[in-house]
Amino acid sequence: MQRIAFLALIAAGVFWGLGFPLGKFAMQEAPAAHTVLLRFMVAALAALPFAVKTPEARALFRSPVVVAAGVLYGVAFIVQFEGLSHVSVTLAALLVGAMPALIAVSARLLGERVTAISWAGVAAATLGAALIAGKPEGAGSPLGVALSLVSLLIFLAWLLVLRRAPASPTPMALPAVTIVIAGATILPIALVMHGAPPLSLSPAAWAGIAGQGVLSTLLATAAWQFGSARVGAASAGVFINIEPLMGAIIGVALFGDHLTWALGFGGAMIIAGSLAVVLGERSEAPPPTPA
Repeated sequence: MQRIAFLALIAAGVFWGLGFPLGKFAMQEAPAAHTVLLRFMVAALAALPFAVKTPEARALFRSPVVVAAGVLYGVAFIVQFEGLSHVSVTLAALLVGAMPALIAVSARLLGERVTAISWAGVAAATLGAALIAGKPEGAGSPLGVALSLVSLLIFLAWLLVLRRAPASPTPMALPAVTIVIAGATILPIALVMHGAPPLSLSPAAWAGIAGQGVLSTLLATAAWQFGSARVGAASAGVFINIEPLMGAIIGVALFGDHLTWALGFGGAMIIAGSLAVVLGERSEAPPPTPA
C-alpha cells in the first residue's frame, strides 16, 4: 500500500507541476483570477458527481473543517496565480520548492522533535528562497515573489486543516467536495476583481484551462490526499519537489525562461534542503514494532 501511496504522490507532483505552464498559456488571454476561476469550474464539474454520489459524501459539505479546507485551497490558488502573472514559470515553480520544508517543520511543531539535519535543511531551503526573491534578475517582480511565497503559507494552512478532516467515505469524495467548495470561494473573488470571465478564448487557452482543471486540480488533489494520508507528513512533502522541477524544466524549454545563477543555485538549495528535512525525519523514525 505504501508503494501505491508514493506513486500517487509522484503523480500529484507531476500534475501540479504542469499547472504553471498550462496556466501561463491561459493567462495570455485571461487575467490570473479568471484563469483560476475557469480552471476550478472545469474541475468542479468533473468533481461534482463524486461529491454528491452518496449521503456520506454530501455530509462533508456540512463539516466546518472541510469547508475551511476548501476556502483556503481556493484562496491559495488565487494568490499563487496572481503571483505567477508577475513572475516567470521557472521562478514561480522553484519557489514552491520551499514547501516541503514548511510541511516538515509544521509536522515537527505539532509534536515531533526537529533534528539538526532537519533544521539545516530548513535553513538551506529558506536561504535558497531568499536568494531567488532577492535576485530575480528579470524573472519577476518583488510583488510576484511576495505573492508566490504568501500562497505557500496558505497552502500550508490548507494541508494542516485537511489533516483534521473527517474520513472520506470514498477515495474521491473528500477531494471532490474540497474542489467544489474552492470553486464556490473563487467565484465571487474573481467577479469582484475582474468581472465576468471571457469565454471566447482560443482553443489553446481552453486546452490549458481544461488541463489545469482535470489534471492539475482534480486528479492532483485526489492523488495527494490519497498518498499523504498513508505516509508521514514530511515524507509526503518531499514529493512536492517534483512540482518545481517540472515547472522549471518546462519554463526553460518551452517559455524561453533564462536560468540565471541565482535561480539555479537558489532552486538547488531549496530542493537539497527539503531532501535534508526528510532525511532528518527518517533518521528519527522509531524502529518497526516486531509482529
